[in-house]
Amino acid sequence: MSQAPDRDIPADQPALGRFPTAYTILFLLVILMAVLTWVIPAGEYTRTPNDALGRDVPVPGTYQLVEASPQNLFHVLMAPVAGFYDPASYEANAIDVSLFVLIVGGFLGVVTATGAITTGVASAMRKMQGREKWMIPIMMALFAAGGTTYGMAEETLAFYVLLIPILIAAGYDALTGVAVIMLGAGVGVIGSTINPFSTAIASDAAGIPFTQGMGLRFAILGLCWITAVLFVMRYAERVRRDPSLSLVADMKAANEAHFLQRAPQAEATALTPLQIVILLLFAGTFVVMVWGVSSQDWWMAEMSALFLGSSLVIGTLAWLGEKQFTTAFVNGARDLLGVALVIGLARGIVIIMDQGRITDTFLYTFEGWIAGMSDIAFVNALFGVEALMSFLVPSTSGLAVLSMPILAPLSDFAGVSRDLAVTAFQTAIGITNLVAPTYAVVVGGLAIGRVPYNRWLRFVWPLLLIFSLISMALLSAAVML
Repeated sequence: MSQAPDRDIPADQPALGRFPTAYTILFLLVILMAVLTWVIPAGEYTRTPNDALGRDVPVPGTYQLVEASPQNLFHVLMAPVAGFYDPASYEANAIDVSLFVLIVGGFLGVVTATGAITTGVASAMRKMQGREKWMIPIMMALFAAGGTTYGMAEETLAFYVLLIPILIAAGYDALTGVAVIMLGAGVGVIGSTINPFSTAIASDAAGIPFTQGMGLRFAILGLCWITAVLFVMRYAERVRRDPSLSLVADMKAANEAHFLQRAPQAEATALTPLQIVILLLFAGTFVVMVWGVSSQDWWMAEMSALFLGSSLVIGTLAWLGEKQFTTAFVNGARDLLGVALVIGLARGIVIIMDQGRITDTFLYTFEGWIAGMSDIAFVNALFGVEALMSFLVPSTSGLAVLSMPILAPLSDFAGVSRDLAVTAFQTAIGITNLVAPTYAVVVGGLAIGRVPYNRWLRFVWPLLLIFSLISMALLSAAVML
């Protein structure tokens, strides 16, 4: 997967290294939770089987104090390991999810090696030249499709140097190009439907199939996409008519010189019949995944097998050869190794809390906070909490396995279905990750597009407010249904 370059970064662009990585943050949280087991009273709820979830759930009003079990340094060091596999706590294991992430990474690596995705987007851009106004909704639809299906993020960095020169030549500015790509993929993540790294992992942590609540997520995806397209097209048309209205007007000459002189030659780019077949297989894999989960009781093992099989089929059709196939698969898995490690580390936090017997104490505290709170107020409060937490833990998968084990049972107390908790999580972190300075995709995209961070904030904040209102309104409506 693409990496953010370290050249041509505007002077007021924030440095990524000024903020700790997700690994450091999560390990510090492991330590913090271990310390809290010495301070916070230990307690437990009575649990009862829930047929719908297939697991035991806490019964509201049954919390009672129990003997403390403080965690020491050995427990802290064991927590990340136990987060992957702990025979005493199967529900907290992350090995199946982490393996699934690695195999999906290998699958994406193989598809990327065929050039089908890159060529498909470049070909669509070539065909739209001369009709640049309509390139905006079409490109944003393609990037949104990538975001909602497989969490397209780092992969977008390759398209900035292709799209921005075309839009500048058509009379728009560099900010328009950045917005088309970043908001397009970002809207897809906000409205994740089958995104393995957001919806699937969060649903797994919440103990529900990721197909639950898909209708609401499609509604969020559609409304946010339409809003983003109208927002970007309005800005782009204003800039075309009066370039002085551009938020990067003072950089116009420099950006034109930079992008138009370096514009890649994408005119000859066209999808081959084989690449078309590969794209159909790529899309079909996700369709089969939804079918398997919704009607065949598939979960992580079966989905992993599906993506592995699709990788083999696509690699054979593309005739990559044994060496190129294995290299592409391993490199793709390696790109997502960090995600797999984050999942295990985040679940290590849950292990420490469970072993220290303070998880239910947190639930009891939150139960007191939501007492008397309406279900609509609760789901919106949940959205706000996840948005704030995503600044602290910028990893989508890491925050999913960190927050869902606590917030999903809390939703039971409030009478809110767990799929709404998952949707509140993914919309909140999707919105936050459009501006988080700790998110490499934001920093990298703005660097390539030569758009200062403060001007991106000035451009995008009204849209983020609208996204939040749309998400909160639809979550509220879903509660009432």
